[in-house]
Amino acid sequence: MNKGHLKMYYVYSPFLRIFHWLMVISIVILFITGLYIAKPLTGGNPGMEPTFADVRLSLNAIRNIHFITSFIFIGSFILRIYGFLINKGDRLFPRFWTKSHWQWTIDIILHYLLIRPFHNPYLRNPLARMSYLGLYMLVAVEVVTGFAMYFMVAPNSFGAKIFGPVNHLLGDEYVVHLIHHYVAWMIILFAIVHIYMAIRADFMEQEGEISSMFSGVKFLAHEPVDLGEISNEVDGSSSHQKDSISG
Repeated sequence: MNKGHLKMYYVYSPFLRIFHWLMVISIVILFITGLYIAKPLTGGNPGMEPTFADVRLSLNAIRNIHFITSFIFIGSFILRIYGFLINKGDRLFPRFWTKSHWQWTIDIILHYLLIRPFHNPYLRNPLARMSYLGLYMLVAVEVVTGFAMYFMVAPNSFGAKIFGPVNHLLGDEYVVHLIHHYVAWMIILFAIVHIYMAIRADFMEQEGEISSMFSGVKFLAHEPVDLGEISNEVDGSSSHQKDSISG
């Protein structure tokens, strides 16, 4: 691929990129601390049974890290929403109501199944956009079930009035805990597949898939079919100036 013929497209705003990395860090911390909370390690002196204080202090510290991280993670969605409002490149919600969405999705699937040797150029992979929606739905389940358990310690609080009924709706706190636990594993599985697909795209298509989450810019040799949904483009072979794109 001739680098001189590549076009630079500004896709992702700083707000989406900051949110993305906050989400990455938060998910790692939440998953590790969550596993510990589910099955805590015991402390104490070697050869002696751990005291209640040993276990409680250790577990409380991990729980506090888990809770603080969850609030940071939820708060970071403010950045995500703001980016959605100001930049079209951040609007990753799949357009199920359009014919082009399904045509592009089938195009990508046929390529991944090795039926087609290549797919159309996209600034934002339509199949990936659907997977992000699935991820946000999993995150929503984690938030709801997490708060349902968190506010059990304060049954008369405002949060308990909102999230408390979830425990009754799903049966009891243990069922809520199981759902929270298994959905966490689903998010980790999504992350593994997501990392693989991003690395694959970078090696095979060389469009800056990974670097775009740092710079906000992607490089394409051919005009992307979803260009009308993106706000700005930069001609990498000439002026390096941003021009508005309608759509």
